[in-house]
Order: sequence, then structure tokens, then C-alpha cells
Amino acid sequence: MKTKLRTLLLLPFFALLIFTSCQDEVTDITLPAETEALTATSELTTLMTSTAKLDGSKDNIIDKASCLSIELPVTVVVRGLEIIIDSEEDYNVIKALFDEFDDDDDSLDIVFPITIITSDFDEIVIENRQALQELVQDCVGENEEDDDIECIDFQYPIAFSVYDTDFQVINVKSIENDRALHRFLKRVRNSEFLASINFPVTMVLADGSEIVVTNNEELQRTIKEAKNACDEDDDNDYHDNDFDKERLDNLLMTCPWVVHEFERNEDNLNEKYKEYAINFKADNVVKMRARGGDMLTGTWSTRVTPNGALINLEFDNLADFSLEWFVYDLGPGKIKLYQAGGNRIILKKNCDVVVDITKERIENYLQECFWRVSRLNVNGANNEKEYIGTPLKFLENNVVKLRVNGELVAGTYEIGVRNAGFILQVDLEGRPNLKLEWLITFLESGLIKLENANNKMVLKRHCPDADDNLTVVDNTLINGEWEVAAYHVDGENKPEEFYMYTLNFMETGRVKVTDPNDGIFNGSWLAYRNEGLHLGLFFGNNAPFDNLNYRWKIKEITSDRIELKDYSSTGAIERILVLEKKI
Repeated sequence: MKTKLRTLLLLPFFALLIFTSCQDEVTDITLPAETEALTATSELTTLMTSTAKLDGSKDNIIDKASCLSIELPVTVVVRGLEIIIDSEEDYNVIKALFDEFDDDDDSLDIVFPITIITSDFDEIVIENRQALQELVQDCVGENEEDDDIECIDFQYPIAFSVYDTDFQVINVKSIENDRALHRFLKRVRNSEFLASINFPVTMVLADGSEIVVTNNEELQRTIKEAKNACDEDDDNDYHDNDFDKERLDNLLMTCPWVVHEFERNEDNLNEKYKEYAINFKADNVVKMRARGGDMLTGTWSTRVTPNGALINLEFDNLADFSLEWFVYDLGPGKIKLYQAGGNRIILKKNCDVVVDITKERIENYLQECFWRVSRLNVNGANNEKEYIGTPLKFLENNVVKLRVNGELVAGTYEIGVRNAGFILQVDLEGRPNLKLEWLITFLESGLIKLENANNKMVLKRHCPDADDNLTVVDNTLINGEWEVAAYHVDGENKPEEFYMYTLNFMETGRVKVTDPNDGIFNGSWLAYRNEGLHLGLFFGNNAPFDNLNYRWKIKEITSDRIELKDYSSTGAIERILVLEKKI
């Protein structure tokens, strides 16, 4: 390594010397080898830049953009109430107002002008909402992968040696925060100079634990390993973390929790553990119900540190769950857990799910109400359409009845126990797709999920007498005769093929269709609730009404008119069906 600065190199670095002259000198350092220098194109420079980026997700409840942050204070209007946001704690005020009402109108107005800070720490004055939306559109969407690394941070200060192109030390710069580091690395990426880190450097993981690294290779490996080791929580909401051990313990024990997502050692295990149910009990006992019904018992404990809360799970026969998990996010009905090394769990509270399954409990649930077939996939084919409007009724003495065109077709059922768990066997004449041995993988008061081999079935409880709105729909439909007044497909009204047909909805669930020549054929109907009111219609292969075999969303209903809509998976309206009462 050369020890003298060449005269020819003084001039190009004159500006740099002025820039660094006010920085504190660190004299007791060990100069690294040239291979330890950060360069414009090195992977480590890129990783460090991503780690130093501004995380704009904390105020997503206001701007809905994880790559932007609004400079405080800012004034917002929520439900007509003007609020001055002075600190991050004030986001709780907005959240409380959103949670106070159940109409899901979680919107607010920002009082402009405001100052936006980008992920690169640039400041921009925004005069109106349109200008803000233009910036928001440049960000990735909610919970989508972005460039910033949030699961690990630098512990400041850190020092850099600055070099000329002959690798001679010009100065040593001390960095105090992410903003200063990001701007320093930007100059490295612009090839204004070379720099190297003065090790050791301490890195802080999302759970507060620290890792000391002593060279570039260790630093690069540490950042890459921690990059996806936590949930970055880039939701467009705000969850506070000001909970204590007592609150956390009480929350865990309020209801069972169901596994929504699971990752262990960077391996996605959703297929294996999704819908496992966990019940945190007193005396630190935890019970886990596997999807097949097997029960596993372990222990649980919590502790709260200055860096956050942790939940420790221990099972003798369930190593994947046995770990001390950091509580990354605690929100209404949801807990997000993670641990370094690619370990992550999302739990959702479900007070209806049954953890301690017994044969008697399954039978009691089945016999409470009707059950409609919400999903039926057999050998890769979807067969649920043939069960539209045809609910099942489980009775005592192992009798099951299927309501078809208003008639009850009787069969048998049995609850059994196998090594894999509890099973449901159904035997109905002419229904081979149901005549299978179904393993009960999920059970709650209103939902039963069943599987066998490559086949899946979902049953949802239907109790019409317990829903006043369904009673109104039922009474409206059975009162009088109806006809198809409009049938919109792709925006074009095509009711002609249904002219002169009369529909008569029977209380039994039969719908009698009379054609223009006084011929009659039957169908099935069922009004039910599933995230809104629906009307299931099934006419078999009887044209032209076979085109109406569908679970229609009820959008409007009066004593003499009902409007039904068919929505695509993206929420677009594909068809509209209007029935009007015949005069």
C-alpha cells in the first residue's frame, strides 16, 4: 500500500477534503486490504444501501405508501374530526376512530400542504392529494416486496475510511444515522471515492438481538440472512406495540388461535400446518389440534423485554413450533410471530374453532341446522354447482337428508375414528361424490372442512330461522309468482329467452318453472348468508334456465323486485339478473 499522496490526486479530492474536514478523526485504526473497499457496484454496497433506506410503513394508515413518510406534524380529518399528528403515538388516535365503527369507512383527509420524505431521504413539498397520489403510485402495493431491508439495522455510530483511487486514506468519517449512511453510500455508488468500514460493527435484528461482525464477508452474510427474517408489516394500517405481559397473556387465553401462515427455516410449511388450532390455557399449558384432529400438548410462556415481547412454545413431538418467537405485530384478532433464520407464524383468533374435538361434539354441530355444500372438489373437478340450493340435514340415528327440488332424499352418515383423526362417512343414493370417507380437518360451529386423498369438501352451516334478513328474503320469494325482467350479460340485456316463463318459489326449497306451453320443470333455491345475502339457484340441465345455475349476490330486494349480480374474482360485474313479481 502506498504511503504518499500523489500531487496529481490532490486537486480532484480537494472538495472531498473540505467536506470531511469537520469530521472527528479516528487515529487508532487498522487499514484494511483493498478487497475490503466498498465500490459502486459491489453487492455489499447495495445491501447496506437497502438497509439504510427510510421505512415509510409506520404512517401507512395516513398515506398508504411504504416508500414514503409524511413529515410531522401533519393535520388530518377523520370522520369530521380534525387531528394534529405530532408523533407516531398519535397514529393510535386514527386507528381508534377507525375501529370505533364497523362500516369499514376507514378513510381520512389530509390538510395540505405537507412535506413528504422519500425512501432515499429526499424531501418534497406536496400541495394537494393528486400530487401525493402520483408519488404513491410509484411505490409497490400493500405487503408487496420492496427494496428496503427492515429486519436488521446498524448500531450507530459507525466509521468509514475514505480513500483516493490509489487507495490512500484521505479521511475518516463517522456516520450517526440512516440518513447520513444512505447519502454517504450514494457518493460511493456515484464513484466519487472509495471507502471501507472500520470494524467491528454491531448489527441489531428486529427482535433486538445483536450480532457483531468483523469483516465485509460477515456483514454481507448477516444482512442477507436477516433480509427476510421478519414480517416487515407493510400493511396500510397501524398496530401499536405498547402491551405488557399481562395483556399479552390475557389476549392469548381469550380464544383459540388458528395458524394462517407458517414458515420454518425459510421453508414454506403452509400446506402442512395451516389451520392448526392452538389453545393457550392457564398454568402455561398449550394444546395444539392438528388438521386431522390429533391433539398435542406442550407448554407456553411469555416475556416482555425493552425490545418487544416473546412467546416460548415447547412441544415434545412438534419441533417446528418449539421455539421462542418474537411478537412482531399484535393487532385485533391477529398475532404475527417471527424468529431470525426464516421463521414466521401468523395466527388469527377464532373463538368458534374447536380444539378439543370429540365424536359427540361433531354430532351436536351437525344436527344443529342445515349444512350447505360450499365446496366439493373430487379428482380435480369442481362439483359444488350440483349442490346449489340443496342443503344437507343431519338427524339422529345416523340419518342424513339432502333437499333436492323440495324433496328430501334420505341416506346415512357415520362419525368414525381413524389413526389420522375423526372421519365423516356419507351414503346418499345417486351421490357418489359424497359417498367417500372424509377426514375432518377443521371444525367450528359454522364451518367443517373435510379431505381425503386429492378430494376436498367444505360444509357451511345454514340456520335460516336465526337470521331476520333471510326470513324477509324467504317470505318475499314465496309470496307470489315471478318472471325474469332483465338478464344482462357483458353489459347487454338479453331477457328474450326467458319471456313467458313463470317462477314459483316454494317454501320447501323447490322452484317450479312453468314454460309458455304450460309445461313444468323443477329446480332448487336457497337464500343464505355468506359475506352478504345470496340466492342459490339450480335448474339442472333445463334450458334456458341452466344458464342461471349460480350462487347470486342479492343486491336489492323489494316486495315485487329482486336484483341479483354475478361478480368475477376481481370484483367486476359479469351478469345481472332481475326478477319481478307478475301482476
